Amino acid sequence: RGATAHALEADMELEFLETACACKAVICCRVTPLQKAQVVELVKKYKKAVTLAIGDGANDVSMIKMAHIGVGISGQEGIQAVLASDYSFSQFRFLQRLLLVHGRWSYLRMCKFLCYFFYKNFAFTMVHFWFGFFCGFSAQTVYDQYFITLYNIVYTSLPVLAMGIFDQDVPEQRSLQYPKLYEPGQLNLLFNKREFFICIAQGIYTSIILFFVPYGTLADSTRDDGTHMADYQSFAVTVATSLVIVVSVQIGIDTGYWTAINHFFIWGSLAIYFTILFAMQSAGLFEIFPNQFRFVANANNTLAQPTVWFTIILTTTICIVPVIAFRFLKLDLKPRLADTVRYTQLVRKKQKPQHRCMRRVGRAGSRRSGYAFSHQEGFGELITSGKNMRLSSLALSGFVTRSSSSWIDTLRKKKGEPANPPSPAVSDECRVLRGKEAST
Repeated sequence: RGATAHALEADMELEFLETACACKAVICCRVTPLQKAQVVELVKKYKKAVTLAIGDGANDVSMIKMAHIGVGISGQEGIQAVLASDYSFSQFRFLQRLLLVHGRWSYLRMCKFLCYFFYKNFAFTMVHFWFGFFCGFSAQTVYDQYFITLYNIVYTSLPVLAMGIFDQDVPEQRSLQYPKLYEPGQLNLLFNKREFFICIAQGIYTSIILFFVPYGTLADSTRDDGTHMADYQSFAVTVATSLVIVVSVQIGIDTGYWTAINHFFIWGSLAIYFTILFAMQSAGLFEIFPNQFRFVANANNTLAQPTVWFTIILTTTICIVPVIAFRFLKLDLKPRLADTVRYTQLVRKKQKPQHRCMRRVGRAGSRRSGYAFSHQEGFGELITSGKNMRLSSLALSGFVTRSSSSWIDTLRKKKGEPANPPSPAVSDECRVLRGKEAST
């Protein structure tokens, strides 16, 4: 205790920390609960690292509370450490799975959640900025007021929530097999300033496409009845529909592990959007609330035009194709370890059915009769007895004699000559054989 207290003094703590960092492992023996917390605080103060403390007794509570992440083991020393911790389990060996599997998945999901959240909101908000140049910055919104309210609550909340709960890049077996996959979290590679600005740039690019492509295509377009399509209501519906479809496709690209819940939330959000859109612009709501729902049948008239759907498809393609191309080149030219592990897993899955087919063909083509490797008694006793061999030899000799003289007998019958009688030797052998069979 005295040595640790001396090492933790103000003039010695830096030397103690540098010496400890030069070692693979450091053991502090016979330390007080306060000194445990001071060691953790020393690492947090100078190394700026994410610390984890694990303990199983009441003397570890201060250390667990001082660390960023506290883990308690429920053992024979009570539950004080469990009550003060963030995570708890029964055995120390579960720490490996907590870090390499669940901890890494949690970091991956959180980073994807934040990147997508910034992207979809910048794509949504920056459209108003571009619209301000055409409305004189009069604070008029390009979307319907109900769309603005429901965009983050209903239309885009559930898909990103499902990705933040269920997403994973590699299976848990591969996470334990390749501990190096844990390094991106330690180095903060999946979400930093660079990744943040990439998300912002992608959101701004999407907003430019969402505004100017419909603006250019609908400017000189006409409906089927010859009326002009360049009105505010039709433009708002086209831009809003394009936005919902683009962000839904984008989260489909970002999702690495698909479940039934992911499919349900993504396709369900699109279905809910069109349901609410047609319901709010129906004649029934206009009759009940004429001052609130003024766009009567606008969605039906707008989405019934082929030009509008061409605009939506064109906008989605221009927004999504560069993202797919960039990720494909990045995967091909500079893959990460997780990408390599995932590719190896896919190759192994494809090779397994081929090996199974080859094994089945090999078994069917190499059927052998071996008594030593069979599960039945076989024909050893019958072969060694010699009875069947004598029977088959006599029968075979009779068959050969009959078959060899059959064409001669047929020729003599045609000429009217009597057929040859059977050989006396063969007849005697047959009589002896019948007598032996009767005696047995």
